[in-house]
Amino acid sequence: MLHFGMTSSPVRPGAIVVLDFGGQYAHLLARRVRECGAYAEIREPEISADDLREAAGIILSGGPQSVYDEAAPQGDPCLFDLGLPVLGICYGLQWMVKTLGGEVRGGAVKEYGKARVNMVSKLGASTFTAWMSHGDEVVRVPQGFACTATSDACVHAAVEDPVRQFFGVQFHPEVVHTEQGRDILKAFVGQCDTTPWSLEEFLPKIEKQIRDEVGDRSVFMLVSGGVDSTVAFALLNRVLGPGRVQGLLVDTGLMRQGEIAEVVSALSAIGFDNLMMEDASRIFFQKLKGIYDPEEKRKVIGDTFIEVQQQVSRTYNLSPATYLLGQGTIYPDTIESGGTKHADKIKTHHNRVALVEKMIEEGRVIEPLKDLYKDEVRMLGKAIGLPHELVWRHPFPGPGLGVRILCSPRSFVSHPTKGALPILMPHAVLPINSVGVQGDGRSYRKAVALFPGRSPLQYTEMHWKEFWELATEIPNRFTEVNRTVLSLSHQQPVSFFVSNFDVCRDRADLLREADVLVHQALRLGGLYEQLWQCPVVLLPMGTSAGGQSIVLRPVTSQEAMTAQATSFPNSVLMRIKDSLLRITGIDAVFLDLTSKPPGTIEWE
Repeated sequence: MLHFGMTSSPVRPGAIVVLDFGGQYAHLLARRVRECGAYAEIREPEISADDLREAAGIILSGGPQSVYDEAAPQGDPCLFDLGLPVLGICYGLQWMVKTLGGEVRGGAVKEYGKARVNMVSKLGASTFTAWMSHGDEVVRVPQGFACTATSDACVHAAVEDPVRQFFGVQFHPEVVHTEQGRDILKAFVGQCDTTPWSLEEFLPKIEKQIRDEVGDRSVFMLVSGGVDSTVAFALLNRVLGPGRVQGLLVDTGLMRQGEIAEVVSALSAIGFDNLMMEDASRIFFQKLKGIYDPEEKRKVIGDTFIEVQQQVSRTYNLSPATYLLGQGTIYPDTIESGGTKHADKIKTHHNRVALVEKMIEEGRVIEPLKDLYKDEVRMLGKAIGLPHELVWRHPFPGPGLGVRILCSPRSFVSHPTKGALPILMPHAVLPINSVGVQGDGRSYRKAVALFPGRSPLQYTEMHWKEFWELATEIPNRFTEVNRTVLSLSHQQPVSFFVSNFDVCRDRADLLREADVLVHQALRLGGLYEQLWQCPVVLLPMGTSAGGQSIVLRPVTSQEAMTAQATSFPNSVLMRIKDSLLRITGIDAVFLDLTSKPPGTIEWE
């Protein structure tokens, strides 16, 4: 039997409360509410309805479970008796419908990514593109509710009971790729008598939090070269002063070409001379030898980071009693690592391995950005005076190229199977798995490669339309697939030789060479700043024994919780493809067409 409110406390009067049912988006919902000018709090769904009485409204977030799962999270049904506006999203919609007497079933077709929604509701009226991520769907609404939106695969894409001010949407209005999403949330906030929130409170609050957490201690900061750790390092320097902050940049052997020198030079140029560098590449490659599983790779890299940090601490007599470990962790790292009560683990981030979690429990870690998203981090970096080129660099994962170098524990030949999936375009299911996020849960599944029968220079607008439609349709229809790629180097399906490869220095050097080439082309073409990110991925397969393949992964995003796959002009694709194939050891090139969901931005 469920008991509600055993460890909860009343919410701040006038707050809009987001109940976190474990999806990827609860914190993003709270942030969107702040953008509408209202104060927001996140609580676990088990909070007592009594502790919600002073709230202005309630949002029920998405989640990876089915409402009929035995372990599915449950809220207090009495919250519907408080007379407050309620908005249910994805799982939150389904839980609301089931709790109030409607019916939810498994959908005949799963929906991940873009869908066209026709909506006529008190929260808005129009036809727009929305972001879906669900397997179950509402089939019968409770008494007093009406259907207010549909999509091609979902009859009840939105429902509402305007008398009681209960609203529900199957899609995610909080993500930037839902076209009318912010208007929908703003309309809901308008139904609530809220306490105001302003951005001006943002920076002073974080600075006070740093002073309170650190006290009279100092901080030993792990700086990776990415945007997050750079902003965190600068913020700690600003609040505590350089004399109480020591930065450590670890050369893992998995950095981009020239990364170490660039980071040291850039931070030195803005006055930070408290950064030391440690070449630990030999240790990292030793630890990664024979490691093939993506989760195991992430854990090994994360553990090795801490081992190196602890060794350097001993060398320089930086006592754990007087130094906290500083990290540039941001909120998506925590969410994707399964860091909230009901969230599914998508991937273990290097700053959320067991050693770090233990240190957090012991109060030995400070993460000043842990509640922020990437674009908020950039806003903060700009506010404290960091230069544009540092703040707007493409994101780079903490584990570096280690999660862009895919591995295989064995060697074998994979022949194309005619008609592997019932789609008309020539295609092949690749013999490689990658990580995805489907229904707010982790997947580890195959990629389908499309072979268009022509070179990139010959792609027309109609071809691209077909490519993008298939990229959405294939993962939605076929549960064994979470990613769709387009072959740029081969016009028809071919056999692939998969080689027994792990992460090693030679493969890292090969990927570095390809990565530099791709990003030089993007800058020359004026495309770099149009993209959120363009990971370059190395696959342990090619059209010859020992050959390997490159995947281009250009995406646009705002906060990395969702991402829209994109492409380049045909001429740029052709130029990049040709130059990559001139690299010894690379004999196939693909373009990733998969948005997030169903595929994560990084392949692992």
